[in-house]
Amino acid sequence: MTTTTPETDAAAANALDVESLTVSFDTDAGPLDAVRGVTIRVRPGEVLAVVGESGSGKSVTARTAIGLLPPTAHVSGRVVLGGTDVSHLSDKQWTALRGKDVAMVFQEPGAALDPLCTVGSQLVEALRAHPAAGGRRRTRAEARERAVELLDAVGIPEPERRWKFYPHELSGGQKQRVMIAIAIANDPEVILADEPTTALDVTVQAEILRLLLDLRDRLGCAIVLVTHNMGVVRDVADRVVVMRDGVVVEEAPVDELFRSPAAEYTRALLDAVPALAPAESLRPVDRTGPPVLDVDRLVVEFPGAGRHRFRAVDDVSFRVHRGETIGLVGESGSGKSTIGRCVAALQRPTSGTVTIDGEDLFALSRRQLRDVRRRIGFVFQDPATALNPRLTVGDCVAEPLVVHGSTRGAAVRRSVEDVLDSVHLPKGVVDRYPHELSGGQRQRANLARALVLGPELLVADEPTSALDVSVQAAVLDLFEELQRRHAFACLFISHDLAVIDRLSHRVVVLGSGGVVEEGTPWQILREPEQEYTRTLVASIPGQREL
Repeated sequence: MTTTTPETDAAAANALDVESLTVSFDTDAGPLDAVRGVTIRVRPGEVLAVVGESGSGKSVTARTAIGLLPPTAHVSGRVVLGGTDVSHLSDKQWTALRGKDVAMVFQEPGAALDPLCTVGSQLVEALRAHPAAGGRRRTRAEARERAVELLDAVGIPEPERRWKFYPHELSGGQKQRVMIAIAIANDPEVILADEPTTALDVTVQAEILRLLLDLRDRLGCAIVLVTHNMGVVRDVADRVVVMRDGVVVEEAPVDELFRSPAAEYTRALLDAVPALAPAESLRPVDRTGPPVLDVDRLVVEFPGAGRHRFRAVDDVSFRVHRGETIGLVGESGSGKSTIGRCVAALQRPTSGTVTIDGEDLFALSRRQLRDVRRRIGFVFQDPATALNPRLTVGDCVAEPLVVHGSTRGAAVRRSVEDVLDSVHLPKGVVDRYPHELSGGQRQRANLARALVLGPELLVADEPTSALDVSVQAAVLDLFEELQRRHAFACLFISHDLAVIDRLSHRVVVLGSGGVVEEGTPWQILREPEQEYTRTLVASIPGQREL
């Protein structure tokens, strides 16, 4: 470990000090300045929220504080952890530090978890990497017992059974909970949480935030919360640092920031936060004609242990007409994403039918299905795994055009640039690779690929979950504009009830794979009949009064 000096002793009262940090990256287009002269101080037991638009440098700052930058990064400035300057640690020294003194919850659990190992074995590895209390290394049996306890603590159902699951067998929200369990396994002094609730429904989001705050209260650890969710910031943060273009534009206690933000940029961020509308305002939809999408008595089961079969979707029916948006909501594991995959013909149901424009998807030949798929756009939940890392962003977005042969030559490039512009990505990203974009930028590229063919039906699985609030507002405006112009039908899957309220004509609430209730957004979000729905609505973040 690096020896402390009088200079670092001056910062020993803080859990984390980032001083005059500057980070740049080598790219094919030249150096890219991601962070410029950032200074952040975090006290023990404090929750500091770092907010800003995608590309503002907030995640780069957090990764620098745990030594996880790529070789292309050039860093100047200092990082002091618990009074110890860690700016120039070796890889071996960082390995001893990570997980024990400082831990990180990553933004994209699908990319962070090892797909070849069970989630339990990954937890055991984290637990045995550092000594337990008293300096003794846990046995494998002790680590397995603790792994089950951690999975239970973060809300994984049936932890004794699911600790043997592989990541692909869990929902997006469940994978994120596993990541949080790994991060808190060794009771670190500082937790860097990079969008820790992005993939979680509102009830689990509230549980996870309570869990992190409980850990803070019990151990006095500091939490650095990197997020674009201003509702979460309002609920849990003590102080807020606002970043833009790699610099800090404002820093203030949370109540002061929400009550009277000093920077114009901060005011714009707060104005872009979606909220439940004060009055019912449904856009008219013509339901007299045949539906674009008809889901009838859909059942999806997956194999389980022995003869047990897990029913992920249980007798679900709904219709979506031209120009209509159906919002599909429910807790993680409720069956939302499985239904979306069935609608896109990516998952075969056990029984029931999925009909698009009168054609039963699972009664079609492969050639017929290919023609129908051209009319379906799909926005995946996890942009890190949805975009091919070996292709440029332009090639990823162009792929549907090439596969279906609808556009050729120079017209492909023009179409790609137009759709990237429509989702507020600059033309320069065409020749960059997905790993060179921020998480929010990758999600916008994912959205662009779904829209490039002008689909009749759009299946959107958490399409704004990785977007900061200002870009989210712009994308939602764009979505409404495109739907008015092209009248495509949409199945919109989301845990953000304010977004569902804004876009949906009708809302279907799912619980344990079945429909709990269905109605207009006003009925579901303001006058729910079922206790399950009332719990969802009560968990919407950012509702406390200042």
